[in-house]
Amino acid sequence: MALSQTIQQKLLQKLSPQQIQLMKLLQIPTANLEERIKEELEENPALEESGEEDVHDELETPADEYEQETDDDFEPDGSEQEYENIDISEYVNEGDDEIADYKLRSDGYQEAEDKQNIPFKVESSLHETLKSQLGMLSLDDKEYTIAEQIIGSIDDDGYLRRELASIVNDLAFRQNIDATEEQVESIIQKIQQFDPAGICARDLQECLLLQLNRAGAEADEHTKVAIQILTKYFDEFTKKHYDKIQRGLSITEEQLKGAIGAIIRLNPKPGGGVGEVNKAMSYIVPDFFIFNNNGELELSLNAKNAPDLRISDGYRDMLRDYEKGNKKDKRQKEAILFIKQKIDSAKWFIDMIKQRQHTLLSTMGAIMEYQEEFFKTGDETTLKPMILKDIAEMIDLDISTVSRVANSKFVQTEFGTYRLKFFFSESLSTESGEEVSTREVKKILSDVIDEEDKQKPFSDEKLTEILQEKGYNIARRTVAKYREQLNIPVARLRIQL
Repeated sequence: MALSQTIQQKLLQKLSPQQIQLMKLLQIPTANLEERIKEELEENPALEESGEEDVHDELETPADEYEQETDDDFEPDGSEQEYENIDISEYVNEGDDEIADYKLRSDGYQEAEDKQNIPFKVESSLHETLKSQLGMLSLDDKEYTIAEQIIGSIDDDGYLRRELASIVNDLAFRQNIDATEEQVESIIQKIQQFDPAGICARDLQECLLLQLNRAGAEADEHTKVAIQILTKYFDEFTKKHYDKIQRGLSITEEQLKGAIGAIIRLNPKPGGGVGEVNKAMSYIVPDFFIFNNNGELELSLNAKNAPDLRISDGYRDMLRDYEKGNKKDKRQKEAILFIKQKIDSAKWFIDMIKQRQHTLLSTMGAIMEYQEEFFKTGDETTLKPMILKDIAEMIDLDISTVSRVANSKFVQTEFGTYRLKFFFSESLSTESGEEVSTREVKKILSDVIDEEDKQKPFSDEKLTEILQEKGYNIARRTVAKYREQLNIPVARLRIQL
């Protein structure tokens, strides 16, 4: 759905600076908009949030300071022609609040002070968790340094993917520690006994075996068979050649099922669930909310992270004082020009935020109208074929604009939270000539695979036949492509005992 980078660059070259800035704002999701607004507030003192303390006293130059100027300080008119025709009437009129004061909140969220009470989950990182367990080992200074180097080399999934020789070199060049591969291996084996089970493994096979071996002498029959499978027939296990495993180990089908069940319950990424730093940052913040109010869909824009913006009263008062003054020297007029520039910039930014909201609502509103049946039922098979051009024509916007909105925004519905890209898909013809969404075909394909006999899963050829019987004109290679897009493996790898 996204336009290529080259096409986007060509389109940007044809846009005005204002349009480029609007495009950039459109790409920012709600979760990052607050940071962008903070940057603008820091750069432009004429822009402020509603509720800020009046900065008038800090910014205003006292009126009597101007009165103290002598005639020597006032330059003749001929030396300041560029400052003679400064019109500030539009900046000091009381009626300009309609542009300046802009209330961004529109979704019923609590006020800003309530944000201070949001709890945050405090967690330790994976490496901190492992380092805290080093105290359980009896290590001298050299061994402790080696252990720290090993822990620092473990990736976020919990695996140690650096070679022993590389770790030895790291210790020599970075820590000035002369260690052998045998010493490093000895420390690795000790760290592998840490929690979570399976940590510090070099590959998946070792990771799973570390977890199974934790049972020790108390291991049940299924665990013992599982250890044999992973030790002797790991390659056959990954390819689901269960018949070869059963013959090789001379075990019954029930024993095989029990062993496979024990392996499936293991964690292939032992570090993945430990200490996810700033986990709250990974949460999806929806940009839109759609509610079904007695059959009527209601759309609202999430403006939780956007504060109320306005033009600083202090800067306006400075302009009013200037207008009331009699003497206007060059220094004063230079300051006024600077203030006008900052106010213009602040008004422009506020207007960009308003245009951003209008564009977002227009785009999401058109998508909601186009896919109304889905938003009322949550049934993916009701999704219509829809491309960027369809929405762009509905709201009279460029395809590039719709693309920017669709690629980076989320909508929360009563059926879940979806990226806007989810609702776009190409069309496919049925036997009756009706065009249906490829999303619908993928949903049917997924349902068929979910309901298949897992001991004898359908091949792509059989899946093609089933879809064609349901009226979808589809080729086998297309079925294979859709299956891969759904992250569904081939039939052999879907076998379950």
